[in-house]
Amino acid sequence: MSVAFLFPGQGSQRVGMGRLLADARPESRMVFDEADATLGFALSRLCFEGPEDELQLTTNTQPALVATSVAALRALEREGLRPDWVAGHSLGEYSALVCAGALSLADAIRTVRLRGQYMQEAVPVGVGAMAAVLGLDLAEVERACTQAADGEIVAPANVNSPGQIVIAGHTAAVERASALCRTAGAKRAVLLPVSAPFHCALMRPAQERLALYLADVSLREPTTPLVNNVDACAVRTAQACRDGLVRQVSAPVLWQQSIELLVAQGVDTFVEVGPGGVLSGLVKRIAKGVRTLNVEDPASLTQTAAALATDGAARSQGN
Repeated sequence: MSVAFLFPGQGSQRVGMGRLLADARPESRMVFDEADATLGFALSRLCFEGPEDELQLTTNTQPALVATSVAALRALEREGLRPDWVAGHSLGEYSALVCAGALSLADAIRTVRLRGQYMQEAVPVGVGAMAAVLGLDLAEVERACTQAADGEIVAPANVNSPGQIVIAGHTAAVERASALCRTAGAKRAVLLPVSAPFHCALMRPAQERLALYLADVSLREPTTPLVNNVDACAVRTAQACRDGLVRQVSAPVLWQQSIELLVAQGVDTFVEVGPGGVLSGLVKRIAKGVRTLNVEDPASLTQTAAALATDGAARSQGN
């Protein structure tokens, strides 16, 4: 058995996330306490109680998701469970680096708070948009974006799974590309309720600001290899980790390619660590026959820990 821990990104947030783990597990509660102290306000209360409109602000969403994912991670670690590989979808790469020992929780929380601010400020509200395109392959989506650009920016932003691609750019260009995708045979091409056009060239001002900040953030060699978003390749050095975090701001998330690489490396068990089950669903579409587990509350923690412990014991006996 080879195990990868996967960490979700923006879109997985919801009011109440992390509360059951924090109430049941001291190690998870400590994560939220550290996040609150780092930011100087009750991020934990926002996660547990809302209000939802404040949680949905990207400057709050990003640290809230990192804190919730790391709270679930600490509970897994307390059970003696560690991965062979880590990966995170967009923002989730920060949680993955905390898991790999390359980034401290406090630095991750501070950085993603600013990341959210920089991304929101890069493009005025209404200027940019994102749309989900379902049932069309990447080459067709890229062709539609090229034809629709007309001097503006529109391009694939998330390559999530076969037939599920998100595009981003100027609002009018995204609308034109969506129409062309539907004409080309897409089952759906719909605008997403997001506050900014993430992972496209419009985010370059945010990328430049984040690069300056990350230059002074302490990053260490990861103790567990990371498959990063921007290249879908294995990363094993601190500098490569830093470079990936910078470039992912304006580059597409190559999630399908990342999972395919992990499967090629022998990973057969994927554990989604954090709220929701979006990544587990994507993995099932990308790689048939692999197992997906998740940890977001005490019940799922117990189930996942039991499944991994049983497999570990069987493997030891087999050897």
